[in-house]
Amino acid sequence: MPELLKNIYNPAFIEKLAGHLKKNYPAFDHRSFIQNIFDDTWATLELKQRLRQITLMLRRHLPDNYRRALIVLKKTAPHFNGFHAMFFPDYVEVCGLDDLEISLRALEYFTEFSSSEFAIRPFIIRYTDRVMRTMTTWTRHDNHHVRRLASEGCRPRLPWAMALPEFKKDPAPILPILERLKTDPSEYVRRSVANNLNDIAKDHPELVLDIAQKWYGKKTETDRIVRHACRTLLKRSNGRALSFFGFNSTNGVHVTEFQWKPESLHIGQHGFFSFQVMVKDPVKLRIEYSIDFIKAGDKISRKIFMISEREFSRASIVTFHKKHSFRNLTTRTHYPGKHVFTIVINGKQFVEKTFMLR
Repeated sequence: MPELLKNIYNPAFIEKLAGHLKKNYPAFDHRSFIQNIFDDTWATLELKQRLRQITLMLRRHLPDNYRRALIVLKKTAPHFNGFHAMFFPDYVEVCGLDDLEISLRALEYFTEFSSSEFAIRPFIIRYTDRVMRTMTTWTRHDNHHVRRLASEGCRPRLPWAMALPEFKKDPAPILPILERLKTDPSEYVRRSVANNLNDIAKDHPELVLDIAQKWYGKKTETDRIVRHACRTLLKRSNGRALSFFGFNSTNGVHVTEFQWKPESLHIGQHGFFSFQVMVKDPVKLRIEYSIDFIKAGDKISRKIFMISEREFSRASIVTFHKKHSFRNLTTRTHYPGKHVFTIVINGKQFVEKTFMLR
């Protein structure tokens, strides 16, 4: 069984952290720090709660003076990197909200080792104009992690982070940043631009499609941004998005030989399906399937899954054999009841099948 992500904060990791902190701050109480992290609640805490517990213990054991504490943390941070080191920017979020300029410089520094994309968001909410001006200057930073933060940090709907309600209503302050980063030399940065636009598309589809029309066809890299930015619109069968990418016809398209097995299955099992797509004329197709899932309280939630995108140059018949897992995941819990499976091609529903999940 895979190791749970929250277990990255094991005794060896905390010992290493405490050792570096002690080296950079001789008054640091190494033993108390470790004991207070692994308290009676530790076993019950999930990943982000454990991260925050480390942050709170840093606040307790480092100097009370925020600037002095940052000096210690800045000396320590280069020895750690990746997601598990996000307690460095998290410390800034928890302790530095009243000291904007110092905190922005700290977030700029820490993001080179572990992203400040979560920690910067309370600062955006409180000091919107000032922070966005700083983030705009970051778009020309030498370090690609800082340039990415300029986009990732202001995503309206960043997963696992607090939303930015004002940007969900009006994303205009974000757009100059994305414009400056759309041709960034780093794919890592350009991917963030696409994800930011995809967030915006959930509330402002026409705006994103206008941007797509403006950007598309100039460079291969920008075309990739546009395509990735429109993925939610394509999944939602947005007519303008489908037409923009050439998925605008189902004339002469037929689905035959459809099978779904079994008629009834249990949570944890797979459903198996197969079908043929027949085309009579040249056409570009986006072939997907949807499942209407039963959720808590007997609510229905439709999810779309990609099968294939392809361009047919002549009359053809293509057969697909697929399976879908109904195993529970951290991101999806299954509930028993009647589910509906549908084949979707270029946004049009072709075949519908009802089955029972038990």
